[in-house]
Amino acid sequence: MTAAITVFHNPDCGTSRNVLQFIRDAGHEPEVIDYLQVGWTRPQLQGLLADLGLTARDLLRVAKTPAEEMGLTDPAVSDDALIAAMVAHPVLVNRPIVVTPAGTLLARPSETVLPLLARL
Repeated sequence: MTAAITVFHNPDCGTSRNVLQFIRDAGHEPEVIDYLQVGWTRPQLQGLLADLGLTARDLLRVAKTPAEEMGLTDPAVSDDALIAAMVAHPVLVNRPIVVTPAGTLLARPSETVLPLLARL
């Protein structure tokens, strides 16, 4: 299969590893981006949010991150400020994010990637 798939991946995350395995089991070899190493850009996150139909708050990872101690869980914090924090601290972005020609998905839980793969 030749569908271009990109996975924004954290190799230490079980959900992310499961999604990667589901993609490979479906016959695809995705581009894997270790976003903790590479980081994010503001335009990249804004584009992913638009494709996902989510707000920055929807994509904010709170568990096992400094989000709370940074004050980012306060509802008064703007999406713009959240995106700036995500660029500065890539761990604040929830994962894995899967980008395919059939759509973009925050694949939590990991099984949510299966219907997307079926459309490729």
